[in-house]
Amino acid sequence: MLSRRDLLLASAASLVPVCTCSTLLAADAKDPTRIFYDGQKPTDFRLGKNKTLDDYFPFTPPKTKEEWAARRERVREQVMVATGLWPMPEKTPLNAVIHGKIERNGYTIEKVYFASTPGHYVCGNLYRPKAAGKHPAVLFAHGHWANARFREESEATAKAMVARGEEPDVERAKFFMQAIPATLAKLGFVVFQYDMVGYCDSTAIGHVSKSGVPAVDGFADAEGELRLHSLMGLQTLNSVRAVDFLCELNDVDETRIGVTGASGGGTQTFLLAAIDDRIKAAVPAVMVSTAMQGGCVCENCSLLRVGTGNIELAGLFAPRPQALPSANDWTKEIMTKGYPELRKLYKLLGAEDNISAKAWLKLPHNYGRPSREYMYGWFMKHLKGVEEEIPETPFVPVPVKELSVFDEKHPRPKDELKTPELRKAMTAADEKAVKAMKPDELRKALRAMVCSELPAEIAVRKGPVETKGDGWALHTALLGRTDEADAVPHAGLFGKKFDGSKVIVWVHPDGKASMFKDGTPSAAVQSLLDAGFAVIAPDVLGVGELILPNGFQVNKTYSGFTYGYNRSLLAHRVHDTLTTLAFAKSMLKAKEIGLVGIGEFGPVAILAKALAGDSVAKLVADRNGLDFAKITKTDDPMMLPGALKYGGLDAFVKLCGTSGVTIVNADGKQPAKPEDLVAKLLASGGR
Repeated sequence: MLSRRDLLLASAASLVPVCTCSTLLAADAKDPTRIFYDGQKPTDFRLGKNKTLDDYFPFTPPKTKEEWAARRERVREQVMVATGLWPMPEKTPLNAVIHGKIERNGYTIEKVYFASTPGHYVCGNLYRPKAAGKHPAVLFAHGHWANARFREESEATAKAMVARGEEPDVERAKFFMQAIPATLAKLGFVVFQYDMVGYCDSTAIGHVSKSGVPAVDGFADAEGELRLHSLMGLQTLNSVRAVDFLCELNDVDETRIGVTGASGGGTQTFLLAAIDDRIKAAVPAVMVSTAMQGGCVCENCSLLRVGTGNIELAGLFAPRPQALPSANDWTKEIMTKGYPELRKLYKLLGAEDNISAKAWLKLPHNYGRPSREYMYGWFMKHLKGVEEEIPETPFVPVPVKELSVFDEKHPRPKDELKTPELRKAMTAADEKAVKAMKPDELRKALRAMVCSELPAEIAVRKGPVETKGDGWALHTALLGRTDEADAVPHAGLFGKKFDGSKVIVWVHPDGKASMFKDGTPSAAVQSLLDAGFAVIAPDVLGVGELILPNGFQVNKTYSGFTYGYNRSLLAHRVHDTLTTLAFAKSMLKAKEIGLVGIGEFGPVAILAKALAGDSVAKLVADRNGLDFAKITKTDDPMMLPGALKYGGLDAFVKLCGTSGVTIVNADGKQPAKPEDLVAKLLASGGR
């Protein structure tokens, strides 16, 4: 049986039509590449609404350990790039200040602040057992409860919590934020309860503006996106440095560290656990689910959940011990959606007993006593080797004013930075770190920014359909990825001299229609056909038959709510170009693949070549004067979150190499005509 390549070559050589040229040209003489008529359109999922944090995020367990190892590495890299931690920022001295010891029965409470990065301080309370020796430790990340570790519920609210069975008594209900570290300390754990950005003592950087959305100077502008600076990234760095702080304490056994938190603190819990191997047990409470993924700006950042979700992100911690308390909120279906898949993953890794979940469906979204006691038992088992139920006992709360880190003797540090100054410092640190990156590390960062790579295989959704012309054959088809529901319209032109060895991928702002002029191949394309090349052109997202009816919509409140779940428009176009390159490589079996990027799509071709590497032998592209530093709007069609952090387009041009690479119009003043670009490609000039 002939392969698809053999069929394509045979039909291109003989020009035997599958559908007649006259029929197709009569339908649209100016665009013979057209596939759809009468209001029909591709079934590409991207023509619908962008994914949001409130959509459905299932997890499909891997079939083999090897499959999971590769997937885990890839998603973990994506998390670190998304949070601005690839590479990990330099771990400068913490210069921790510990003071103001408060005595309690069996434990003490101290006040702490340290610099997670120069000029930015993490604050919190340190609970320590009085018993001598090394102890396991737990990092406690609070969620979005007002006043957080300073929280004190009203008498009426506390009584209602007791009535629901959420709390055992009014005292613990009023101070449930203190109940967790106090109980763990009595059980023999060192606990650091630290502030999220903008809470309690950590207010130099605001959490959100007065209107409830991130202020422009709070990492929500275009530069913040381009440099991957976000509140979530800053908080995650704080969490990593909080582990560093615990490891510096003489009474902490750094081989036994756990982390827990509820709601937004649950998000910090599973993200920290995913990227920091020092965490040995985790309990992300009332957060992990296939439903809502986290509603705050501090739980969202660009790139984080493109192609993944909280179940898989929690799965990155496997096979280490993890427990998932849930309540009558978005986590209420965890026992049937998400947890069974995580159990399969843990079973595959030989650690089925290391994953657990429980649902308290009569309780609201909170870290109530049943969930807390479940957590105590989990840490006792996996950090102390004691397996028993742990009831929470009463404790003597500390007046919230006495928990504050700063006082007359310990004022706020004079070098503490506000947001604009901190961002400048972070930018300088990033530039220094990125200069030291190796090309492979930079390519991995770009892969995470585009959330794509050259696939090993592709899917043919529809076609191919052939039309003959005078000395050429036109094939049209819908192509996509085997792991996505995309359907990208393609057209391929094959001339009489095509012998199957040389293919050009043609990327143009007008898509595949640009290969023709008045029903025949354009002069530039004809010269490629005459040179023995086949020319394949896609309608990438937003172009031609893959036009977006309402454009590419970006969330106006915070663009991370869009780019955190969807590729940027530029990334989509690079992704589609990689699909076309894969078609040329895996289905046409081309020995030589060239890539031509015209006009504003020159940068698309550059980024595709940077990711495809040696699979593309020749690149000719119009840079079109693109400078990511000049992008000022988060919905700019050339927005690529992270582009400036990693050196801008110049850095990605370097990944393309020099052999067979020609890039023109760097300043945008002299746009190149397609025929000029083709002439340069045929001349095989260097950059």
